[in-house]
Amino acid sequence: MTTFSDWINALDSFVWGPAMLVLILGTGLYLQVRLGGMPVRKIGAGLRLVWRGRGGDEAHGEVSPYSALMTCLAATIGVGNIAGVATAIALGGPGAVFWMWMTALVGMATKYAEVLLAVHFRERDEKGRFVGGPMYAIRNGLGPRWAWLGTAFALFGGLAGFGIGNMVQSNSIAAAMQGSFGVTPLVTGIVLTVVTGAVILGGIKRIAAVANWLVPFMAIGYVAAAMIVLLYHWQSIPQAFALIFATAFTGTAAIGGFAGAAMMAAIRYGVARGIFSNEAGLGTAGIAQAAGMSNDPVRSGLIGMMGTFLDTLVVCTMTGLAIVVSGAWQSGKTGAALTQAAFQSAMPGIGGELVAVALGIFALTTILGWAYYGERCWQYLVGNWTIMPYRIVWTMMVFFGAITHLDLAWTIADTLNALMAIPNLIALLALSPVVVQLTRAGLARALQD
Repeated sequence: MTTFSDWINALDSFVWGPAMLVLILGTGLYLQVRLGGMPVRKIGAGLRLVWRGRGGDEAHGEVSPYSALMTCLAATIGVGNIAGVATAIALGGPGAVFWMWMTALVGMATKYAEVLLAVHFRERDEKGRFVGGPMYAIRNGLGPRWAWLGTAFALFGGLAGFGIGNMVQSNSIAAAMQGSFGVTPLVTGIVLTVVTGAVILGGIKRIAAVANWLVPFMAIGYVAAAMIVLLYHWQSIPQAFALIFATAFTGTAAIGGFAGAAMMAAIRYGVARGIFSNEAGLGTAGIAQAAGMSNDPVRSGLIGMMGTFLDTLVVCTMTGLAIVVSGAWQSGKTGAALTQAAFQSAMPGIGGELVAVALGIFALTTILGWAYYGERCWQYLVGNWTIMPYRIVWTMMVFFGAITHLDLAWTIADTLNALMAIPNLIALLALSPVVVQLTRAGLARALQD
């Protein structure tokens, strides 16, 4: 087991090494430049489209683009926003927050392109439902010779889902419920299994229906709680921003319980946890948006890119700022315990419990959103017959994850994330002319009321 653990850790260090960071950030930056900075310039327009929640004229699909976005946010706003951000700061220092911001800004272009291509190259399955994502964009956009790359994405995505989107999440919920409220993992596992089965057995429409009301509720509630922490430590806010910007380029010296970190650690963990949270570059958002009621790939892309903005530049930022302004980052704690310490500093007696509840809800929605991503990957690989067996197995794995110790789960999830990103990023670069052409031809139309 030690040998396997060492091998996984070595593989994770390799795939998340400098080459991957350059590929992820470089692809996003390249797309931003090719698009003339449009994704950043049109943030306001994207928010208006989300608010209107419309799919365009004569739209076709299973759910509205707004519901598709809520499904994407259900999958992305998860443990990474609480424990992931805290881990990045614990290992990379406050400067990691800056690199999460940079990842999000360039990642908006990445997410825009992913969704645009997914909707443009989507297909209808045997039951007439729209299906799409990187695997279809690769096969239909790059041609049959590159179909193996789409198969690789679907395989990595289908396997990654059981880690990043399932067992890691249910295990985190079980740990939070036991640590804060004394609920045994067995009880948590049973409840999660029942809830998950009741939702995902109804498919994308039921998942979207739950996401439509649960995602805004959980995001607004968590941001409001984080605001209390910031208001309590309001005098430290300017210093916190100065520290984030300074240590992003100089590294962080050892202080208190913090062991110190070099600049490369801030970049590595900031980018890795940013991607883990908002999934820009993984291609998953296109899978949900391809089912959206829209005939306009550009409009869908504008709506889809707001997932990165809301996830990282809003929710992750609130977690990071709360940890830095409170001084909890110097405590030597990591993961969810670090975020709990930050909230506890402003809300003694209830701060830790609030974080535990938020983590539980965030992780539950991630389980639901990723259930759909994995389903579409396995449908692509082996056909429609696998859908119901997959949903049953997915539900069972939620229970298994809740009651099992998953020491290597985070490392394996990180590794599979990178392996998913590689074929998707290659396709984005190869199909960037299509992205630019469709954007130039359809941006004005997509922004019309």
